[in-house]
Amino acid sequence: MEQEPLVDPRSMRAWRQFLRAHSYVTRKLESDLEAEHHLPLASYDVLVQLSEAPEGALRMNELAEAVLLSRSGLTRLVDRLEREGLVERRSCPSDARGTLATLTPEGRQRLRVASRTHLAGVSKHVTSHFSPDELDTLADLLGRLDHYPPARQPPGGGCGQGA
Repeated sequence: MEQEPLVDPRSMRAWRQFLRAHSYVTRKLESDLEAEHHLPLASYDVLVQLSEAPEGALRMNELAEAVLLSRSGLTRLVDRLEREGLVERRSCPSDARGTLATLTPEGRQRLRVASRTHLAGVSKHVTSHFSPDELDTLADLLGRLDHYPPARQPPGGGCGQGA
């Protein structure tokens, strides 16, 4: 017989506050980026992940993992970014079966401009509400929930295995 999970008011309050805060902040950040740059938050995230990758490129499966999107969701998003000239796809030099998403110079410039808005929003909607010590504590506490591995990129921009 399966045991009922223990749900106490303190746990539920913390859970609900976490969900509300996440929803509020992501809506605000999305709204700011859309209003000022016509750039959805998910698109911004793809540009950030590519900008931080060696040579500005990641395999599609690594990019999907880094931005926490499904493979099909990422494919549609990269299609849009490619049409806008912000990202391009290219074959992996060491594995013709692999496809890389690569940040274009236009994508890097768009990210540079949009990042000012995004970082201002992060400050306004999140970090300005906490002292430096509280930010350290918050990062440590939330870090306990982070079970996603960082995006993997072999040294030298290799394409290795994967999609």
